[in-house]
Amino acid sequence: MRAARRLALLTLLAAALPAGAADFAPLLQERPGRFRPVRSSGGMVAGQEPRAAAVGAAMLAAGGNAVDAAVAASFAEAVTLPAAGNLGGGGFLLLWLPGPSPALGRGCLASGPRGATSPELAIGGGQAVAIDFRESAPAAATADQFLRPDGTVDRQRATRSPLSAGVPGSVAGLVLAQRCYGRLPLAQVIAPAIALAEQGLTVDPFLAESLADAAPLLAADPGARRSFLRAVPGGTPRALAAGEILRQPELAGSLRRIARSGHQGFYGGPTAAALAGLMRERGGRITGADLAAYRARLVRPLQITYRGHPVLAPPMPAGGLSLLQMLKLVEPFGPLPGGAGSAADLHPLAEAMALVFRDRNEQLGDLPEPEPVVRRLLDPLRLEALRRTIDPLRHRPSAELSAGPPRRSGGTNTTHLSVVDSRGGLVASTTSLNLAYGSGITVPGAGFLLNNTMDDFSAAPGTANAFGLIQGEANAIAPGRRPLSSMTPTLVFRPDGRPWLATGSPGGSRILTIVAQVLRNRLVHGMNLAGAVAAPRIHSQLWPDRLELEDGLSPDTADLLQQRGHRVTPASAMGAAHSVEWLGEGRGSLGMADPRRAAGLAQPEPAVLRPWPAAPSPP
Repeated sequence: MRAARRLALLTLLAAALPAGAADFAPLLQERPGRFRPVRSSGGMVAGQEPRAAAVGAAMLAAGGNAVDAAVAASFAEAVTLPAAGNLGGGGFLLLWLPGPSPALGRGCLASGPRGATSPELAIGGGQAVAIDFRESAPAAATADQFLRPDGTVDRQRATRSPLSAGVPGSVAGLVLAQRCYGRLPLAQVIAPAIALAEQGLTVDPFLAESLADAAPLLAADPGARRSFLRAVPGGTPRALAAGEILRQPELAGSLRRIARSGHQGFYGGPTAAALAGLMRERGGRITGADLAAYRARLVRPLQITYRGHPVLAPPMPAGGLSLLQMLKLVEPFGPLPGGAGSAADLHPLAEAMALVFRDRNEQLGDLPEPEPVVRRLLDPLRLEALRRTIDPLRHRPSAELSAGPPRRSGGTNTTHLSVVDSRGGLVASTTSLNLAYGSGITVPGAGFLLNNTMDDFSAAPGTANAFGLIQGEANAIAPGRRPLSSMTPTLVFRPDGRPWLATGSPGGSRILTIVAQVLRNRLVHGMNLAGAVAAPRIHSQLWPDRLELEDGLSPDTADLLQQRGHRVTPASAMGAAHSVEWLGEGRGSLGMADPRRAAGLAQPEPAVLRPWPAAPSPP
């Protein structure tokens, strides 16, 4: 597709060109860097897949706002990015729109008892709200459902079986966001995704590589094998190669039902019946009643002030509390001698990461009364006490902080997109199937992959999940509970409250540390948006007791960190922090697609975007 190739080229240029134009420096409002973001006068969509980003930008060009663009791009990613984009997963979305809220007039905000707290947060002449559409445990879920008779965790059952799937939340969350805060009709927003699924899309090299890697997993499930692989006479089914066409007619049918009936088009009718039928046949626990009962939640964002800037993040079970705790814990550290990326800068950050993960693992979950925990972990006196335990010259071993055996951390396939519209409306949205291609199980007749998010619960005390996280009873499996997540879509405002920045990332347990470093690079070290995203990253999560370093940091820095006692290990690229900024009325916006993964950056310019057809009529 010509548009997709051009958008991919824009992304490459954004990541590779040096910032040297004298007239561009005042626009960025910081010192020039080696990287520079792309500018747009009409808004920006930064995400992981170019065709989906183009769909979102098309909604901006059609008069939609940031919510319309984010919802359209997310439904498109369910078609173009099957490893992570989804109908069968879940996630979190954080938005800010200028002016009075449309949600009350649309029946989205219940008029509760006098004094009840609204989920919306007034800031900067507009309203912010978070949407929790994390998957939930079915009513028949039990705390021991992944345990063998000897008490050990059956990893196959926890990650690649129907038991591993939580009740999907993505459709509920996206439809709720559109109904309450979008401008355009739902059918118009979903139409491009339907067209991509039905007419087919050309497999690009990134998708071809992803499908090839996942072929053994997908071949084990009849529905996935039919959707994503090609039969070979007398041989093993093969993944589609670059240049071939991927058509997903069953997925198109599911999308049509959502376009026609909204929430009920997924959680009732043929789609719900197909999912419940699969569970009955293959030993899963999601029922039609579980699907009918599922609701996305409008929730009030958490807020702190960091370096003078209001920062918003979603509350538990999202990772927002841990992110905000990490930012406040390191706020007094920096800039330090040596600057960004020096051992003096990274050491206290790494120590803070371990302290935050200790609290996260021991105390956080989908709690019935989260407010006391939020107050305790963000209490300035407690933060100062923790800060005093950070030795500027010595790493404190994890065994001194928490008892727990080291475990190997795993990878993930989550996807994040950030959107800004021409009025400064912001959306940061992170969705996931958990591991790549989720459970690897496709719902027959419905065409979408199921998550394996039940593995994000604590399956057994002292046992790590797929991301090496050892968590506590607060995150144990229980009916209706939503598992603790690291997903942390984040919004940042200027000191006077005006909207400014949207960011977030995939990356499993690394999400928290990735987002914290992007914000530190931007707000502490003065990097422009592109430099803040592209800079090399570190990660520490208490267990295993090691400090992971991305390529690009100085060998001298690694040596100095080792001298402080860190067990330094090289790491592959961490996450994909696609980010946008609003420059102000009449000045446009900036975007940066993280070069660590295949990415898309799209602007609402008709010359770049193809026209999308109207939604096909439902069958």
